[in-house]
Amino acid sequence: MKKIIVDKTMELIKENGNYSDEKLAEIKYGIEGLYLTFSKLIIIGLLAYFLGIFKEVIIFLLIYNVIRTTSFGLHATKSWICLLSSTIIFIGFPILCQYLVLNNNVKLILGLIFILFIYKNSPADTYKRPIVNAKRRLFFKYSSTFIAIIFVYCSILLNNNFICNCFLLSLLVQSFMIAPTVYKIFKLPYNNYITYLANNSI
Repeated sequence: MKKIIVDKTMELIKENGNYSDEKLAEIKYGIEGLYLTFSKLIIIGLLAYFLGIFKEVIIFLLIYNVIRTTSFGLHATKSWICLLSSTIIFIGFPILCQYLVLNNNVKLILGLIFILFIYKNSPADTYKRPIVNAKRRLFFKYSSTFIAIIFVYCSILLNNNFICNCFLLSLLVQSFMIAPTVYKIFKLPYNNYITYLANNSI
């Protein structure tokens, strides 16, 4: 199904526009990403609905994607791995957030660790989408760090235990997603902008 939809969409784009091979590759990557995102969300949404945690999953997804948007992180190399890992994260963590109880001292210690980790490792790009521009990388690093600080602040001061846990555990998930060690475990290249710049230098 994925191949059919992506191929048909690319045919329409080629027929109605004049794009370079590099641009077409970028467009195809984006279409594949959209397809995977929507199909994944439908499956996770249905599962969450039948488990009675639809609202909780939506809240966690929204909070997590704020930090994900600026710090990026690894992408699975295969669709089924992406679906499996996403299901575990976006079903498992909202359930955990409902029952986990942490005192403010523990939240502060964990939060500081996550903030430092995100400052050190973000933004973490992929080989298909290296973040080449130095100013953009710096912007994403500072933005991610600022968001992480706000998340920790919210996790300590808000009264809703579930929401507090969503803020804190979303940082845990993202710290995992941008970790160089995790990239190595999945045999994915890290700091891809360095390789890109080296290969395209004059």
